[in-house]
Amino acid sequence: MKYATRINSFLRTGQTLEGALSEIGRVEGVDYVDMNYPEHFAGIPVERVGEVLAANGLRLNAVNLRFRNEFLAGAFDNDDAALQEKAVRLCCEAAAACNQLGGQQCIIWLGFDGFDYSFQKDYVQGWNRLVACFRAVCRAVGCRVSVEYKPYEERAFAMIDSWGTAWKLIHDVNCENFGMTLDFCHMLMKKENPAYAAALLLSENRLFGIHVNDGEGSADDGLIVGSVHPWKTMELFYYLMKYDYQDVIYFDTFPRREDAAAECSLNRRICGAMEKKIAETGLERMARLIGRPDGATAAELMLAWMQ
Repeated sequence: MKYATRINSFLRTGQTLEGALSEIGRVEGVDYVDMNYPEHFAGIPVERVGEVLAANGLRLNAVNLRFRNEFLAGAFDNDDAALQEKAVRLCCEAAAACNQLGGQQCIIWLGFDGFDYSFQKDYVQGWNRLVACFRAVCRAVGCRVSVEYKPYEERAFAMIDSWGTAWKLIHDVNCENFGMTLDFCHMLMKKENPAYAAALLLSENRLFGIHVNDGEGSADDGLIVGSVHPWKTMELFYYLMKYDYQDVIYFDTFPRREDAAAECSLNRRICGAMEKKIAETGLERMARLIGRPDGATAAELMLAWMQ
């Protein structure tokens, strides 16, 4: 598996972008980063970003859109058509930077596209705006585009709040370069099972990205991978291995009190241990065990991994 990590975890102590990339480059087994647009590119030429990445043995995986300030009332679903157009242009700029740096995809999370009150939103009109804007981006850029959903935060209700609505969006936009990024914590917040959605998306070749982390389920906690839901994480990795997932796995964790480099290394080692356990058990053997009507078989498998 290929792994990337979150730059902002390394910036929280006042570190510069170049310093953060230098730290990440020293973490064994992490060869990629995701960058946020426009914040990580502010005042730094794209060419310079590429030089710093190369100097630290890192490659760009994806560019993540971050809508701020003027998009408080929405980006693609803003009532102001001029702001919708500006949001689309911002995505195209991000994609251009991604292409220039050799990245794989542009990931779009519409944190402010949603609603907070009943009777606040014309849902069909809002949905059609989303479809039109995503279609415009997908047709304009030379890379893959991935939608990342979250059920709430920043709004009380997100327009794209689940893997089901994100899947409908993919079908409505109907562009070959459009897929989905799943975030483990976001799925827990929606009471979804990450492995279920991942398996279906993998079978359709529409899973473009995975953000791994963990949490208690009500908020985007960003805890260490597998620290709360190890078995759900193992099941997710089983399907990633079964379908030979070739894209990058991204550590979207928030080490607020932990040392960022040490926490990143721990995430990598935990994922490596899970990969090893699954490989040792064998994908074919696991396939034979899966689907039994009683839960005891699954529990026996988990027990064997604990011994």
